[in-house]
Amino acid sequence: MWSYRKRIERDLARWRQEGWVTPEGEVAIRADLSRQGGMGVASVLSMLAAVLLGFAIMSFVAANWDSMSKLVRLGLLFGVLGAVTVAAGALFQRGMEGFGHAATVLGAATFGANIMLISQMYHMDGHAADAILLWAAGALVSGVVLRSGPALGFAMVLVCFWAGWEMGDRLEVYWPFVPAWALVAAAFYWLKWRPGVHFAGLAMAGFIISLGYIWHRGHDHHVVTVLGLALIGATVVGDKLRPDLTVLWPASLCYALIIAYFGMMALQYSETPSANEYIVLAILTLALTLAAIWWGLSAPNRGALWLGYIGFSSEILAIYQKTVGSLMGTSLFFLVAGVLVAALAFMAYRLNERQQAREIE
Repeated sequence: MWSYRKRIERDLARWRQEGWVTPEGEVAIRADLSRQGGMGVASVLSMLAAVLLGFAIMSFVAANWDSMSKLVRLGLLFGVLGAVTVAAGALFQRGMEGFGHAATVLGAATFGANIMLISQMYHMDGHAADAILLWAAGALVSGVVLRSGPALGFAMVLVCFWAGWEMGDRLEVYWPFVPAWALVAAAFYWLKWRPGVHFAGLAMAGFIISLGYIWHRGHDHHVVTVLGLALIGATVVGDKLRPDLTVLWPASLCYALIIAYFGMMALQYSETPSANEYIVLAILTLALTLAAIWWGLSAPNRGALWLGYIGFSSEILAIYQKTVGSLMGTSLFFLVAGVLVAALAFMAYRLNERQQAREIE
């Protein structure tokens, strides 16, 4: 959001000089940007304050726990939770969204403390990870009811922690993560909270990449690669069919690229492919990164563009480290890499020319 506002500020000055934006229009645009808000200093500090207050509440209750009766304990726990929730709603109604989000996160943290302390008070036995899932459900409900993206982000953190706990105990893929992830991801999309969409994509990408290291004793990276490529294809088709879903497709493409790339890299460097297999995999990986750069330039999609650049550079360095052993081989390697990069630069130049021609028309 900060970089977006900075770019708009720079463009507004240029548009004003060109006479494309009237003074009244500039004022309206700036007012709309202010209403959109974002994570300003006050919002960031209020979120940090919510975290500190959450720890203060838990510490205070724990320090005085033994001296309280059960009725006082329950009254205190539910009273704090109710007060924080009401305060969050009141802050949202007054337009203080940053503080409202902070209060919602504080309420979610208090809900988790209530679960742990009540379980301790009544000596409830059970699977500890289930308490994390219940906590995540409470954070999800509060995020949806109060329309708070940060609270939904907290719910996604808890879902990932819960699934990681279960996976560590079982040493196998924990598929219930998928429906739990889908609920929180759907809430992110419903709220149109862009950071949440990225958070959901990152969580699912990590889950899919982990499949290659869990299935068949860590030798299923080809499945991860196929899934990543399939998601890339689905995202490209979806972008053509429903271009209006601008919140979804650019982020989905980036995380699909990450999945496919990590799958290909694992096939090359975590497995032991033959020389011919390695060459084919290296060529396909470079082709994937070049395609990502081309798509990033033509779409445009800056995320895909930078992922393509990073992936291309990483693959080139990995190939160099694995295969080059002589001075002649080194010179040949850099010759081929230089030709590829030159071709990439020419492609970027032609795409930029076409884009400028379309803007003039």
